[in-house]
Amino acid sequence: MTSSQISLSASVIRTDLPMSDGRTIRYYDSEKQSRSAKDLRPVEVQPGIGELRLDPLVNEWVAMAAHRQGRIFLPPKELCPLCPSSVDLLTEIPDSNYEVVVFDNRSPSLRPPDSNFQIPNELNFDTPIVPAAGKCEVVCYAADHGKSFKDLSVKQIRTVMEAWRNRVKELSSEDFIAHIFPFENRGEEVGVTLSHPHGQIYAYSYLTPRVEKMLAVAQAHKTRTGRVLLDDVIAREIKDEVRIVTQNADWIAYVPYASRYPFEIHLAPVKSVSDMAELSDSQADSFSIISQEVFRRLDGVFGIEMAYIAAWHQAPVRVGRNVLKLHLQICSVRRQPNKLKYLAGSESAMGAFIMDMKPEQSAQQLREVKL
Repeated sequence: MTSSQISLSASVIRTDLPMSDGRTIRYYDSEKQSRSAKDLRPVEVQPGIGELRLDPLVNEWVAMAAHRQGRIFLPPKELCPLCPSSVDLLTEIPDSNYEVVVFDNRSPSLRPPDSNFQIPNELNFDTPIVPAAGKCEVVCYAADHGKSFKDLSVKQIRTVMEAWRNRVKELSSEDFIAHIFPFENRGEEVGVTLSHPHGQIYAYSYLTPRVEKMLAVAQAHKTRTGRVLLDDVIAREIKDEVRIVTQNADWIAYVPYASRYPFEIHLAPVKSVSDMAELSDSQADSFSIISQEVFRRLDGVFGIEMAYIAAWHQAPVRVGRNVLKLHLQICSVRRQPNKLKYLAGSESAMGAFIMDMKPEQSAQQLREVKL
C-alpha cells in the first residue's frame, strides 16, 4: 500500500500509510503537515478472528477474544505505544509527531470477516458460533502523553471530530457493519489500560442489547406520538431548565431526568441528526467549544480528574435512522472525591440502577464550577 490523501472539512487532510504488519494508520492534520514516516518495527502476525457466541438465556451475542489477554497494561510514559516514535522507542505511530491519528487495534475484539459474512437471523439455543466480525479502531487525540480531552484546544477537538465523522462515514459503507460506537474510557477506575489521551471505535456486525432496546423504545414513541423521542427529551430539558449544564446555538448539555451515575451528562445537537456523519460543519465547529467546557466542568466538580466513560449513541447503519438520534453520554463513577459508585448486585446482575443523588443536584454542582 502506498500513501494516499483525502481532503475533509475544517481544512483537515487525511493521509493513509501502511504499518509494518499490514494495518493502516490514518493521520488527520489541519496544518498541511507532510506524512511519510515508515513503520520500522519487525513484521508481526496479526491475531485471527475470534468468535461470537449467543447467550441463549437472553439472546445476546458475546465476543470471545482470548488473544486480548496478552495486551499491554498501563505502561510507563517512556514505553507508551501511543506516543510518537523516537530513536529509543518505535510505537504504533511511526512519525515523530502527530495531530490526530486513527488505526486498527493491535488486539481487536472484532475483525473484518474473510467473505460472505452474515449474522444469523434466527436467535435461539441452537444458533451456531459465527466469526466475531466487525472493526476495532484506536483514535489518538493528541501526541502529548500528559493531556486529556479537556486540555485539547478547540482546534484540536475539531480535528478529532473530523476524524470521527470520517470514520463513521467510511465504516458505514462496509456491508458487514451494523452499528458504530465511538467511545472513550478515562481513568483506571473504568478499566483503562493506556493512559495516553485516546478513544476507540467499535463497529459491530450486530445490534448491541442497548441499541436494540433504545431502538424499540424510540420506534414505539414515534408510532404513538409521531415525534422523535430525543427531540421530546430535549424539549423537556429546555422547559424544566434545572438539569441543563450549559448550551449554545447548536448543542445542549444536561443531566438526564433519570440519571444512573452520580455525574452523568448528555450532550446532544439541538437539531437532531442520525449519526456523526450527518453533523453539519457548523454543528461540528460548535461541538468543539461546548465539549471542552463540559469536560472541564466535570473535572472541576471536585478539583480532580474524574474517571469517566464518554459514549456516542447514534442510529444503526441501516435501520431506525428516522427514530434514533445522535448524542454523547458521559458517565462518571465518582460520587465524592474519595468515593466511587460501584455497580453492585442490583446494577450488575439485574441491570436495575439505584441512585442516591438527584440529577438536579449534580446539574447544579456542574453549573457552579468556576472555569
